[in-house]
Amino acid sequence: MYKILTLNNISVAGLEKLPRDNYEVASEMTHPDAILLRSFKMHNMEIPSSLRAVGRAGAGVNNIPVDKLSELGIPVFNAPGANANAVKELVLAGMLLGCRNIASAWDYVRNLHGDDAQLNKLVEAGKKQYAGFELPGRTLGVIGLGAIGRSVANMALDLGMNVVGFDPGITVEGAWQLSADVENATSVEAVLSKSDFITFHVPLIDATRNMINSDRLKSLKNGVVILNFARDGIVDNEAIIAGIKSEKIYAYVCDFPNNRLIKEERVYCLPHLGASTAEAEDNCAIMVADQVKDYLENGNIRNSVNFPEVRMARNESSHRLCIVNSNVLNMLGQISTTLADANLNIVDMLNKSKGDIAYTLIDVDQAVNEATVEKINAIDGILGVRAI
Repeated sequence: MYKILTLNNISVAGLEKLPRDNYEVASEMTHPDAILLRSFKMHNMEIPSSLRAVGRAGAGVNNIPVDKLSELGIPVFNAPGANANAVKELVLAGMLLGCRNIASAWDYVRNLHGDDAQLNKLVEAGKKQYAGFELPGRTLGVIGLGAIGRSVANMALDLGMNVVGFDPGITVEGAWQLSADVENATSVEAVLSKSDFITFHVPLIDATRNMINSDRLKSLKNGVVILNFARDGIVDNEAIIAGIKSEKIYAYVCDFPNNRLIKEERVYCLPHLGASTAEAEDNCAIMVADQVKDYLENGNIRNSVNFPEVRMARNESSHRLCIVNSNVLNMLGQISTTLADANLNIVDMLNKSKGDIAYTLIDVDQAVNEATVEKINAIDGILGVRAI
């Protein structure tokens, strides 16, 4: 029986992927094998010694101590792309909010007074100040071409926009999913200088913090609409406000309100709605539950932010070892020698690494006893061993 601790409400659609005859799921539990969460902040949490995996029902993992878990040999799974459609739709809404002055116009109408004839006169007199501009023929700059960025870029092309994108880390698989009509920029500055709209779809790390700042304001076209549905901190709020006051920036639409932004003209703050749809919550929960289940039962790793992608088919007649170790020399040799000393023959093996972490799946011809597991675990550099 695997024990799953939930630190937030997880969609029932995801929890149903963990059958009750093999999984115990609860919001309070000692000695969990895995943790499922959404926004709960784990940084000050004591990590249970029993923990084997952490699954984030979403894309970002800023609320999870990934480095600490890596040192303990614990993979962190996320759900990239599961909320892509929800965010894509909100980006479209944000572009329209920005270029058509919808929120300001709505606020104007809500504050009108008089009978219908008077309202009609006031509407006709006031509507000119809310005239905007259309999307077709404009250029959208997309910084970050992961699952969400690609979805946004392809949508913009369908709307008749031009698209320029920047992502130095795009994968071959990701590139195949991106329309060939997206122009590839070689730098952030190249995107900024060409775009009428700019949208960010990157994690918050040192390299992405304050990507719009006072220096980069000079690179922007006049009258640009900036959208941030990625993370707070991707743009410098003071630079945004300065850009709006100088009319360099036409509007700013974001998912991260604060007291500095919410009173500003042409700043439209939403209450972190990016993935707030029933469909996105279900998709994220299903994806991460499937991944954690596959890891616990088979040792396979898909969509881990700190471990390599490792998947190996199970042979019903073999017995599986899952081994996590520091990515250093001669680990496989020591592991193989220990198995040979226990008269265990390797049937199949797959080893991959990611940064400082290496992960190995080994199928052997006999059940692995606890003594052999302990011998492997005692090898210097081993972070964790499981016999499935």
